[in-house]
Amino acid sequence: MTTMSSAGRVSTAGAGFLDKEHTIATAGFNRWLVPPAALCIHLCIGMAYGFSVFWLPLSRAIGLTAPKACPDISLAQELFTTSCDWKVASLGWMYTLFFVLLGVSAAIWGGWLEKVGPRKAGFVAALCWAGGLVIGALGVYTHQLWLMWLGSGVIGGVGLGLGYISPVSTLVKWFPDRRGMATGMAIMGFGGGAMIGAPLADRLMNYFKTPTSVGV
Repeated sequence: MTTMSSAGRVSTAGAGFLDKEHTIATAGFNRWLVPPAALCIHLCIGMAYGFSVFWLPLSRAIGLTAPKACPDISLAQELFTTSCDWKVASLGWMYTLFFVLLGVSAAIWGGWLEKVGPRKAGFVAALCWAGGLVIGALGVYTHQLWLMWLGSGVIGGVGLGLGYISPVSTLVKWFPDRRGMATGMAIMGFGGGAMIGAPLADRLMNYFKTPTSVGV
């Protein structure tokens, strides 16, 4: 419950750390501290744009030097095969799932975000995004495409949607006089995530690559 004390300050007695009441700034708070935080969040989730760096290595995860192709395999069979390499086009569906779920989750849970505040929504976004990547990594390890779609694509996509709108919603509230600038800074971070993440992912794959693994 939020109450006002005799000094005019907001009391957050009984409110949890993630509750909206804990995001109320004190008098004199510098609003220019908000954009760097929003930018960092969008840089993290913006790596979704750079996931194409994984498609070629994953398309030869079994063959290593060249794809171990099964010409007559269907998409449904690719979801569960452990003996054939995936097609690049099949891996690309995860990218589609990312951004379809981004829009759907933002539309569905946008009202919830306004109700509970950006901190709780951001926390759920982090759990979905990071948890989805862990499930996707398990899919890479076990060579199960359906796990990659479910983890990185669906669950990670929900994290993308919540992680995208949380900073944007907050920035617009802090900068009602500069809405375009505030939104632009957030989108800049989202687009810039791949600029940092893709080269880093490429370096890490080369570092972890072995004679029996493509390094993903």
